[in-house]
Amino acid sequence: MDNTYIELKISINPKIEDEVSAVCFERFNCEGVVLAEEKYKDLEMVSTTEGTLKVFLTDDSVKDIDEIKSVLKEEREFLKLQGLSDEELGSWEFSIEEKENEDWSKKWKENWDVTHITDNVVIVPSWLEYTPKGKEIVISLDPGHAFGTGTHQTTQLCVKAMEEYSGFKTVADIGTGSGILAIVAKKMGADYVYGCDNDPDVIDVANENAQKNNTECVFEFNTADKITNTFDFVCANILHNVLYEIMPDLKRIMNKDGKMVLSGILDEKKDVVLKAIKENNLKILKINHQDQWISFVVANA
Repeated sequence: MDNTYIELKISINPKIEDEVSAVCFERFNCEGVVLAEEKYKDLEMVSTTEGTLKVFLTDDSVKDIDEIKSVLKEEREFLKLQGLSDEELGSWEFSIEEKENEDWSKKWKENWDVTHITDNVVIVPSWLEYTPKGKEIVISLDPGHAFGTGTHQTTQLCVKAMEEYSGFKTVADIGTGSGILAIVAKKMGADYVYGCDNDPDVIDVANENAQKNNTECVFEFNTADKITNTFDFVCANILHNVLYEIMPDLKRIMNKDGKMVLSGILDEKKDVVLKAIKENNLKILKINHQDQWISFVVANA
């Protein structure tokens, strides 16, 4: 790595920062992302320049503005086909700037601190030391190596559901990403935890995170329709329209007396998921809200 890096700034709707972050990790040589100068401490935002995703790139090839424009246009159109509107996505206008490498890594890491995503579950960046209090579950993650760091509301809603409906022995995490929900489930006492994702690149990251946290989980490049096992608890933190499409398979892999948390749902898109819940003869046990996001805990009717 040389003395410079490329700073890519993308104008987005902050609601979909995780989705755009994933695009950057998958399509560019990306070392890390922050939502502008957003700083967190126990989920309290210390400062922010809302609506600008700052992406740190190290590949000289991405200096080509036309290449960046082409990739962002392609990925934005894909998300529109998934049911997101122009307003929900933001403009995705961007700028790039070459910067000195002397302090970017340190500055970026300063934006992250220990985060209590619930009273009992703590996310600790890998470069920080933390001593757990009482029976706290501590998850060590490197926010720079995969999106899905635990600070996002949709992840927190899933963890809260797992805490409220604990006692499960087998868990499936559909769309596992960084593997954080699977790791939490294992640390909560599950005997067997399975995570899958349709992005093959994240499976290695999930395995690395599980190893870092001394947890044994099974991660596969797979989709719900190909899973043959059934589980006591199913986590599905996915876009609303995908939840609608795969709901029959999500129900199929849930044990007769099992439970499932459906997250990743913007409040204004909840009717799509409610329709899928009704069509698949599921009953709602709990509805949780956090900011503009909503989750449903469901079971067989």
